[in-house]
Amino acid sequence: MTEEWNPGKLLGLSGNYWATCALQAGVKLAIFSHLGSRSLSGEEIAKQLKGDPRGVTTLLNALTAMDLLTKQEGLYSNTPFSSSFLSKESPQYLGYMIMHHHHLMPSWAKLDEAVISGRPIRGRASFEDETVRESFLMGMFNLAMMLAPHLASVIDLSGKKHFLDLGGGPGTYAIHFCLKNPGLKATVYDLKTTRPFAEKTIARFGLRERIAFQDGNYLQEEIRGTFDGAWLSQILHGEGPEEAQRIIRKAVSVLEPGGQIFVHEFLLNNTLDGPLHPALFSLNMLLGTEHGQSYSEQQVMDMLAQAGTREIRRLPLQTPNDSGVIVGTV
Repeated sequence: MTEEWNPGKLLGLSGNYWATCALQAGVKLAIFSHLGSRSLSGEEIAKQLKGDPRGVTTLLNALTAMDLLTKQEGLYSNTPFSSSFLSKESPQYLGYMIMHHHHLMPSWAKLDEAVISGRPIRGRASFEDETVRESFLMGMFNLAMMLAPHLASVIDLSGKKHFLDLGGGPGTYAIHFCLKNPGLKATVYDLKTTRPFAEKTIARFGLRERIAFQDGNYLQEEIRGTFDGAWLSQILHGEGPEEAQRIIRKAVSVLEPGGQIFVHEFLLNNTLDGPLHPALFSLNMLLGTEHGQSYSEQQVMDMLAQAGTREIRRLPLQTPNDSGVIVGTV
């Protein structure tokens, strides 16, 4: 967004949701999964989808224009990129996160209402829908599976014995930190409804003896046990400053002297007006929560200081969408 504005760029931004909707329709209809490694005509794909040939072919041509499909002699095929990230056959499939974005779109269309009222447009109850919840949970899992191995390789946990993954969902980060550090055990703390998915995922990596699951609500209930490390990944932004501070205090309270707390969030600059993704993500929190927001580096550091930690610093990491990790020592 640093290029000079002009009418073409402005209108391109305004209408870019057309391409977004085409991508989401392709994922929702599983077009990339239907194609797999095959080359099929528009009529053949329409027959598989039980759809109208004109409608299906028009979408296929748009996806081809977006370089997500190729077309040769009337036959459509996946590109190497779409095979890797848009086909359900691939372990790198990002379709769940794309569908999560699709489910958020109705609330984004009412952003002006949320800005004027200061109230969320969608409620957390919307995640009670099984399809919506699956897209969110699997989307978060797949993104974490891409990022966790990198973070585990660059964050030094040598010497740590018992690590708390607070709000850790299926335990993706706990899994990769334990894989990287053979002497480490971990506890994943999350809601009771998350336990089956977490235990299944932990077992798949052969870590049932090293990773335990503790169910609870970290805002309302205590954390049982003591730890020498705590990992808080993308949980503060769902809450307002007071609740975020309380979460950090709870995590710090179960750390042994010398233990470290790591906070991973989309971090704003200290003037709160960039980078772009954290700024837009703060709007997403306005649409979906009572008090949630993106936080700046300084805000997180101040919360860690108020919780009694020292040696607070931001780790020099390169991560997608301007997420960062800030660490403090008890």
